[in-house]
Amino acid sequence: MRESGRDLRVADFIRDEIASIIQRGMRDPRVGMVSVNEVKVSRDLSYADVYVSSLDATTDTARRELIDVLNGAAGYFRSELAKRHTMRTTPRPRFHYDELMERGPRLESLIERAVRADAARAAGRVDEPTDDTGPGDTRG
Repeated sequence: MRESGRDLRVADFIRDEIASIIQRGMRDPRVGMVSVNEVKVSRDLSYADVYVSSLDATTDTARRELIDVLNGAAGYFRSELAKRHTMRTTPRPRFHYDELMERGPRLESLIERAVRADAARAAGRVDEPTDDTGPGDTRG
């Protein structure tokens, strides 16, 4: 489904404003350094899915607590957004943790390992699989 220009403009506006509100307006100590990575607005502009990440939230429990705190403050965010625009309705924010920050380096290392393996095969030396379960492994 392709987004229209208005959806994108509203999403960009909400992303910038929520980042500003978190940085300047939130006084909850459980909300540390939070990055607003992406916002997706529903077609009817009633909901805004806000994807955030934080370097402070290193465990699953901390991530869940951060999302719970932000979703608990969704009314505050919505009222602050309403003060900053002239649209007829203000989308209700729903916060989600964006795990791209954690998945990115892992995927990058997997790609680098695959490139090295391809280069080794092209050079004529075939490396054995590095894990314990190769193609001839009968353990099960």
